[in-house]
Amino acid sequence: MTQAYQKVAYYPGCALEGTAHAYDRSTRAVAKALGLEIEELQNWNCCGAMEVKSTDPKLQTYLSARNLGIAAKMGHTAVMAPCNGCYHNLKKAEYDLRNDPASIETEKRISTKAGHASYQPGTVETIHALDWIKKAIGEDGLRARVKKSLSGLKVANYYGCMYSRPRHIFPEKDKGPGSESTLKPHFMDDVLGAAGAVNVEFPLKTACCGGAHTLSDSDTSTRLVLNILTTADACGADVIATECATCHSGLEMHQSRGEKVFGKKTNVKILYFTQLLGLALGLSARQVGVHENFSDSVGMLRARGLG
Repeated sequence: MTQAYQKVAYYPGCALEGTAHAYDRSTRAVAKALGLEIEELQNWNCCGAMEVKSTDPKLQTYLSARNLGIAAKMGHTAVMAPCNGCYHNLKKAEYDLRNDPASIETEKRISTKAGHASYQPGTVETIHALDWIKKAIGEDGLRARVKKSLSGLKVANYYGCMYSRPRHIFPEKDKGPGSESTLKPHFMDDVLGAAGAVNVEFPLKTACCGGAHTLSDSDTSTRLVLNILTTADACGADVIATECATCHSGLEMHQSRGEKVFGKKTNVKILYFTQLLGLALGLSARQVGVHENFSDSVGMLRARGLG
């Protein structure tokens, strides 16, 4: 257990206030159940997501840096972002403001025009929700708090492609025992394993779900998702656990589209890792927002005494 993470700044990002509200709900519920404190960033803005990054990456750096600056102004040394896109962009901004003169100049220029101080890189650490639970509570702490074990539930842990790429913006990873791996991430396996889940061998943990192409090329996105879903089925998984708002939405939407458009039905259910963890901590399915998911897993969870 790491005391530094007992209270962190919370950056939900845009998706968790919209399509991924269940992720926000379950993250907050799990925090409360674990006795952890999160303080939402005041007057935060979009991190720049994919849309701004694709047209003006330097502007995206500023948008993410502003959020980091807010966390610092609020007195925090760590900001927790559950969304892979937000997590990635905040980490990228930190890297760019250390290494890219053009990003530094743009951030200073816009900050001055907006009337606030520039963010000083290194002031705030960005952590994913997985890092936060793993480091603040740890596996032993989770085991001690489990009220309804996930025993027997076979889970394929899906991290998506932005959680560990590109490697150079995640300097804390690949540091040996105890650190996260960019090649074979395991923090979600560790956390859910401590809650009793059976983690199946899943070779597509970091495969792309095609989230960035959903609007421009839906068929490609559907095929990429079907690859993930059919592999999870073949691995014997009951559930795919997600830790990314975009990946989760994509898996759910394209699971339905895969059946309707390509005639390929898959049976695996999709749940946020925080929803599964919340259930193991004794929270109800409604408390962690299972009813908000498009993937209907209520019957499966009830059959296992988790609903």
